[in-house]
Amino acid sequence: MMTLGDVHTGRFGANSSSSRPRKVQIHGYKIPDLNLDPCLDCDEEETREVVVGKHQDADYVQNVPQLAYELEVEILSRVPRFEYWKLNLLNKRFSRLLKSGEIFKVRRDRGVVEPSVFMLSNGDTRWTMFDKDFENFQKVPELPSDMCFFRGDKESLCAGTHLIVTGKEEKSIALWRYEVETSKWFKGPGMITPRILFASATCGTVVFVAGGLDASLGVVNKAEKYDSETKTWRRLNAMHKRRKFCSGCYLRGKFYVIGGRDERDQNLTCGERYDEGTDTWELIPDILKDMSFSSVQSPPLIAVVNEDLYSLETSANELRVYDTNANVWTRLGDVPVRAKSNGGWGVAFKSLGDKLLVIGASSGPSRTETMSVYTCSPSADPKDKLVWEESTRCCGVRLSHFILNCCVMIA
Repeated sequence: MMTLGDVHTGRFGANSSSSRPRKVQIHGYKIPDLNLDPCLDCDEEETREVVVGKHQDADYVQNVPQLAYELEVEILSRVPRFEYWKLNLLNKRFSRLLKSGEIFKVRRDRGVVEPSVFMLSNGDTRWTMFDKDFENFQKVPELPSDMCFFRGDKESLCAGTHLIVTGKEEKSIALWRYEVETSKWFKGPGMITPRILFASATCGTVVFVAGGLDASLGVVNKAEKYDSETKTWRRLNAMHKRRKFCSGCYLRGKFYVIGGRDERDQNLTCGERYDEGTDTWELIPDILKDMSFSSVQSPPLIAVVNEDLYSLETSANELRVYDTNANVWTRLGDVPVRAKSNGGWGVAFKSLGDKLLVIGASSGPSRTETMSVYTCSPSADPKDKLVWEESTRCCGVRLSHFILNCCVMIA
C-alpha cells in the first residue's frame, strides 16, 4: 500500500483559508496478497477515501452518476489482466463484477485476451503465475490436496480461465481447478476416465485429453473434452493406439496426440489426429521416426505458433519444425537450455502468443541453479536466423531451473 510521509508537498482542502499545505511522501508501493479476500465492509454505494484535511464538500463523490453496466464491462475488459487485483480494493460492486466472469467473456468476444504462464518448479509448494513479458507475477494459493498428490506426477492444462491440475491422491486420481476470477481452488469435476500422464491441448475455453494411465495404472486410448463454461466433460471416440507419456497440441483445427509408450512400454513413433466434426481419429505413421529415445525420455516437447508445429529435440538441444504434408521435421537451430541432461524432464516448452517459450537450466556460460526464461519469434523457413531473447529480470523471482509443470492460459 502507499504510506504517507513528509517530503512531497501536496495541498488538500483548497477552499479553506486556514488550511496549510501538507507534505506527503510515498515511501513504497506494495501489491497486496491476492490470496486474501478483500476486507471491504462498505456497501456498493459507499466510497473509500484517504483524506488529509477533509474537504467540507468531499461527499460530492456520491452524487457522480454511475456508468452503465455494459460500459463498465467494456472498459474493464481492456485493462491488462494483471491490474485486476485493484478491482477487489475498490468496492464490493467491482469485486463481484470481476468474480462473475463477465469481464473475461467480453475479453474473448472482443479479441483482447492475453497469455499468462502458470508454473510449478521443483521445491515450490505454490504455483506462480507470470504475465507474458515476465514483468509481473502472482503467487497462486496453495493447492489443498494431500502429500501424495503434492509429491507425485501431475499434469496441468488450461481451458478458458481455469487452470486444471490432475494427479494421484492417497485413494484416487484427483482433479483440481483454479479459477482466475475468484483466485480459488475447487475440486472437480473429475474426468469420465480419471487419468495421469496423458496428452492434452487447449482451444479457447475447451481442452482435449487423450491416453494416459487410469486409476489401475492401465494404459488407455480413451479421449475426452472439457468445457470450462459448463464445467463438464464429454466422451470422444477412442484413439487407435493405447499410449501414455504422450503429448498433445491443437493444430489447424485438429487435436494431435504424438509419441508416448504403449501398453508394453515400447516407444511409439506414430501420432494421431482427431477431427471433432466427424469424431474420428487418423493415424499418422512415423511422425517421430527420426527422434532419439533415451531410457529417461520425457514426453515429446511440442508447441504450435502461427499454425506451425515445433519440437524441442532433447537429444540435440535443437529446435525443429514439422511439415504436415511431407511428414518430416526440419532443423532450425539450437535451443539455449540444457534439455539433454535429463532427457527433457524439467524443461518447459510452450507457445506464448506468437512466440515460443522455453524455461529451464541455461546452456550458457553463466549456469545457475535458478530458471532461465527465453522466447523467440520462430520462422518455419530454416534460412531465417533463430534469435532467442532472455527475460533477465523475471520480476526478481528466483525459482528452481527444474520445472515440474507449466501451462499457458489465454484469457
